[in-house]
Amino acid sequence: MIVLTTPTGQIGHLLLAALMAARADLRVIARDPDRLTPAVRSAVDVVPGSHADPDVLDKAFTGADQVFWLVPPTPSAATYRAHFDAFTTPLVKALTAHRIRRVVTVSTLGRGIARDAGLISATLDLDDAIRATGVAHRAVCPPFLMENLLRQADAIRDTGVLRLALERDQVLRTCAVADVATTSARLLLDEAWSGQEDVPVVGPDALTPDEMAAVLGEVLGREVTFERTTSAQQSEAMRRGGVPEGWIQGMTEMTRAQNEQGFYGSSAPSTPTTAPTSLREWSRAHLSSSIR
Repeated sequence: MIVLTTPTGQIGHLLLAALMAARADLRVIARDPDRLTPAVRSAVDVVPGSHADPDVLDKAFTGADQVFWLVPPTPSAATYRAHFDAFTTPLVKALTAHRIRRVVTVSTLGRGIARDAGLISATLDLDDAIRATGVAHRAVCPPFLMENLLRQADAIRDTGVLRLALERDQVLRTCAVADVATTSARLLLDEAWSGQEDVPVVGPDALTPDEMAAVLGEVLGREVTFERTTSAQQSEAMRRGGVPEGWIQGMTEMTRAQNEQGFYGSSAPSTPTTAPTSLREWSRAHLSSSIR
């Protein structure tokens, strides 16, 4: 049996659909089961609650042999470290107690490179904690998710400006959420693998922010230009949105590390077998409908 976390999230709901289509034996942990469709609730075993709750994990992991694990980003958390620890500590105990055989996590590029990288470092530390239990593990490792651009759909429509906290001449590797979900499904359905490895999911593009803006402009049929957001501007915007300082710190450290260490940059090779979707293809399918 596969235990799936975040079944209504942007990755989780796609993964859930893929696993249901494959008729996998499924159990989902859902904080709000009412967000699941009636068809899902009738087809899979649903455990209500948070996957940071040891009692929920004890119930969900009973009789299971595989787990898909994703720590949901929660900008309302007091600190990013405490947030990740709240999920990691009960997971590690439950993996051992229930003798879970294999775990697939959504991780990130940057292993062996990222240092003091905020949310990136916390994500990689989670992988290390899982691997220390000895369980077979695959870390699905994307760079910048294209879906992050949807947060700027209104601004791009109204101002024609793409804003990123990235140096103008620095390549930013990207990946579509659908490719992360597809790769995760393939791993969970493939009984052949063992051991502990990373699985990069890096799209075909190697674009600077200016080049990304040009692609968006071509797809949308209007001029789109790039404007760099400074770390101070990014932090102030989060403060205005009520984000706690401890989470802002994690975002600031992550942005600085991306700019200085380049682990989402041109040195990360594309992986066409796991991430075939280009920014142009994704924009046509998703961004244009959000803006027009």
